[in-house]
Amino acid sequence: MSPGDLDQALCGMEIPFDPNVLVGLRGVDDAGVYRISEDLALVQTIDYFTPIVDDPRTFGQVAAANSLSDVYAMGGRPITAMNVVCFPSKTLGLEPLREILKGGLDTLKEAGVALLGGHSVEDAEPKYGLSVTGIIDPRRILKKDGLGEAHEIILTKPLGTGVISTALKGQMASPEAYEAMVQSMRMLNRAASEAALEAGAAACTDVTGFGLLGHMMEMAMASGVRIVLETERVPILEGALAYAGMGMVHGGTLANRSFFGQRVEGEDLIDPVLLDILYDPQTSGGLLIAVPQEGVGVLENGLRKRGVATVASVARVEGKAPGGKIVLSK
Repeated sequence: MSPGDLDQALCGMEIPFDPNVLVGLRGVDDAGVYRISEDLALVQTIDYFTPIVDDPRTFGQVAAANSLSDVYAMGGRPITAMNVVCFPSKTLGLEPLREILKGGLDTLKEAGVALLGGHSVEDAEPKYGLSVTGIIDPRRILKKDGLGEAHEIILTKPLGTGVISTALKGQMASPEAYEAMVQSMRMLNRAASEAALEAGAAACTDVTGFGLLGHMMEMAMASGVRIVLETERVPILEGALAYAGMGMVHGGTLANRSFFGQRVEGEDLIDPVLLDILYDPQTSGGLLIAVPQEGVGVLENGLRKRGVATVASVARVEGKAPGGKIVLSK
């Protein structure tokens, strides 16, 4: 769906409310949070999508990592999951489905998450993901609206999965680009989340379907601030710029630019190919973590100590801006 479609669909509806709902539909955060006690809350999310790679087991691994990511983005720890499966078993048979589920289990085992069950339906197009429940300290929730003066924003994975997956469909992606994309998408955001909490992060989100600019704009809008994005600091997967230059641009890129671009300044100063990467929809992307300047070193050290390969300071907050704004800088 395009950005904003669900908001329009829900417009005018009365949403059930409970005072223990700490994060719900009234915000733009990555998962819901429900308070159980003073020091314990549940964090819940669900995500699933169609295959982004040809290998079923790899698809299962990536889809599971992507589903868990929203819990990590909130500062939570996922503890249980349920499979969400749509699959044409009558035409494809059960072996590809078994491999998808094995891939999901690979990721759940790595994350230390228990699988409780799930739900499946016969569908013409395969889809897979997870409904995830985690636990979180209600006093340490990482939301999108915590940005303030002089905060810096760190990105923990390179961009370009949408472009490379599009090149893959066109049989243009090199083995090296494919492997770099898969390794990035498989990687859990667990270590990045732990480092963010340790560093006293003020805000956080993960970079997925709305692209870097879309998800950063959600932070800017929720916080009412002006963010300066230094585009030359943005890490990009091997081959992604070249494929974007060939026109291998994901279909969601245009929708993201159309919806979020009205609040972005400086697009005319940026190489159009790089701009496509900044709006490129990501699958299982990294975290955007905002910390005060005095916490940047702690965060960067914490990320590297935990083996996070990409640690890129890409943006900073420069003042208030009602409604949010991003300024692109070289």
